[in-house]
Amino acid sequence: MKRLLKSIYWVVMRSVPMLSPVYRTRATQTPIPLLSLLVFRLGLRRHVYWPTHASSVVVDPQRIHIGIETSPGLMPSCYIQGANGIEIGDYTQVAAGVSIISSNHALTDNRYHLPSPPVRIGSHCWIGTHAVILPGVTLGSYTIVGAGAVVTKSFESGYQVLAGNPAKVIRVLDSAECVLHRSAEEFHGFIAASDFPTFRSRHLATFV
Repeated sequence: MKRLLKSIYWVVMRSVPMLSPVYRTRATQTPIPLLSLLVFRLGLRRHVYWPTHASSVVVDPQRIHIGIETSPGLMPSCYIQGANGIEIGDYTQVAAGVSIISSNHALTDNRYHLPSPPVRIGSHCWIGTHAVILPGVTLGSYTIVGAGAVVTKSFESGYQVLAGNPAKVIRVLDSAECVLHRSAEEFHGFIAASDFPTFRSRHLATFV
């Protein structure tokens, strides 16, 4: 009976267009949970267009551009603040408890946030648990940020491991050994890659 119910479940996921992302992403590293998709489809968290954990906080999601299979806040207790803009590339993983902060309070009046360049994180990065990435930081592709690191400045060349507070390079990776994998089914959160340019132009803010 259990096997039959599971088979019926996947037939429904595959056959109903609005639910098909659950089926299509089932073999990826960030499969779309059915409940998260339903919340988005029903308009309960329409501006957050990727799956997030109930304990994570996403601020100004319309100013956050995520890549394929990238879901900041999918893990518990993340704080993703997009006031000045955040761009994250394809296949970047964000662990539990990570904070990505694009804007700080003014030192002399904490009612206000300061303008800053967007946070930009490349593709195939890995942000370790409880790492903090601060405003204006750019990280090149295949940057690994160690657990608890506080990234206060940019590391644009990529292919390196950062650790510490403030973060510094502790290892340089051989790019020839780094796997730039791709999935057969590609989604930006709940949005198919083929539909994302239109979604972005209609619903997401632009920033320099």
